[in-house]
Amino acid sequence: MRLLLVVAVALVDADGRVLIAQRPEGKQLAGLWEFPGGKVEPGERPEETLIRELREELGIETKAACLAPLTFASHAYDDFHLLMPLYVCRRWEGLVQPREHQALKWVRPAALADYPMPPADEPLIPVLVDLLAGF
Repeated sequence: MRLLLVVAVALVDADGRVLIAQRPEGKQLAGLWEFPGGKVEPGERPEETLIRELREELGIETKAACLAPLTFASHAYDDFHLLMPLYVCRRWEGLVQPREHQALKWVRPAALADYPMPPADEPLIPVLVDLLAGF
């Protein structure tokens, strides 16, 4: 089974809310909500992927030092196995904007479970809720 390395980030704003993005029509798992990120390209470090993806998808800039590894997801889909490190980022420059026509929402951690997510993303929610509980 093919292994796919994808990296994701929980952007956390000053109010302790987390950004989620809705997968656009025409993509696999369209309509589901996920943490921003993307596929790690050959020769790329996960932090470099996130910096690139945040620039491309959301129009914001961040640095590797602002990306803190939190946990990871490991999930077997029908035709590949997904390994997805999740980082937390509280510092970036610019205003978050949907550059790829995806819907975006800032959500309180306790409400993340109210949004349908891909199976690999769901186990990440309790970890984020625990991390941000006292926020």
